[in-house]
Amino acid sequence: MPTEEIENASLPVGWKSYRSPEGRKYYVNPSTKETTWELPSTSTTITKATGFHRNSVNGCQSPGASGHVLEHPDVSLRKTNISNQINCVTFPVPMSTLEQQLLKPNEWSYCDYFWADKRDPQGATVSGFEVLLQKQLKGKQMQKEMAEFIRERIKIEEEYAKNLSKLSMFPMAAQEEGTLGEAWAQVKKSLADEAEVHLKFSSKLQSEVEKPFLTFRGDNFKKDMKKYDHHIADLRKQLVSRYAAVEKARKALADRQKDLEVKTQQLEIKLSNKTEEDIKKARRKSTQAGDDLMRCVDLYNQAQSKWFEEMVTTSLELERLEVERVEMIQQHLRQYTTLRHETDMFNQSTLEPVDQLLQSVDPAKDRELWVKEHKTGDMRPVDMDI
Repeated sequence: MPTEEIENASLPVGWKSYRSPEGRKYYVNPSTKETTWELPSTSTTITKATGFHRNSVNGCQSPGASGHVLEHPDVSLRKTNISNQINCVTFPVPMSTLEQQLLKPNEWSYCDYFWADKRDPQGATVSGFEVLLQKQLKGKQMQKEMAEFIRERIKIEEEYAKNLSKLSMFPMAAQEEGTLGEAWAQVKKSLADEAEVHLKFSSKLQSEVEKPFLTFRGDNFKKDMKKYDHHIADLRKQLVSRYAAVEKARKALADRQKDLEVKTQQLEIKLSNKTEEDIKKARRKSTQAGDDLMRCVDLYNQAQSKWFEEMVTTSLELERLEVERVEMIQQHLRQYTTLRHETDMFNQSTLEPVDQLLQSVDPAKDRELWVKEHKTGDMRPVDMDI
């Protein structure tokens, strides 16, 4: 028989052995739903654990509640120091951060650097998601200001074309004769031609640069951002509520354990007429309080997992929107320079620096620089430890 089958045959009735993804052996009794790291025996009393909980640090699963083992009917908890809570979010302690890998290494992605909260200049707490959201709203404002800038340039071009056309019709030196008169007449005509070029340039600026800036992401964009904001905020509020429930259940368990300990000591030194039945009742209450705590922790972890998933999904969507915005502006500024070259080739030298800078526009580099300046934290949440 295989070694594993031989070992299972030697276990008490109903028990089977398994190995975790890390290679550590654990034991399960499917009929009683008990789970333990310890080798079970027929005389061992094991309190039902809570099954499997996701470990957000390394993506694996382990028996029990992330390191907490219930070994006694009075639900004595053994806590391992692998996480801490900041603003009701569970993070790994610094010593365990080496186990984490970035979701998108070397990309400076939004989904890796905005998990923690920060303080604004006024001292108010701002979530990492709010920082990302403000970046989107600021981008919308910058886009609007660019459109206003192009509008001012259109006005200048229209006024310039109007003045050139007016000047071309002045009768000055109209009496000049001969070949010199023909040359002078051509000079005045060139003003009218130049006025037409500038008029067409202003019209193209309006349709090919200003209008796209104004229409790209209209009024619905801010509504969409508010939806994202409310959705993530609601998930965060639920997380806070679940965290409060865990703390309440933790206190209730401590009270029940203390009560059980006092009654047990009184019975042992015969300072009370409490019976064994009273002790059993206190033990049942302590066990129930432990079960309630584990249930609250499970609900908390579910809420945090949902918040985590939505944060990743939404931050990646905001990242995509930012790339799209940068590329849109890059495209239409390139169109602006194309129109400008067509209008006045003699001014090409003044636009070469703009061309060079536009050629070097890189959304990934923009994101890297912005993330480095505004990041709030690169540690992702992990399960709460008990």
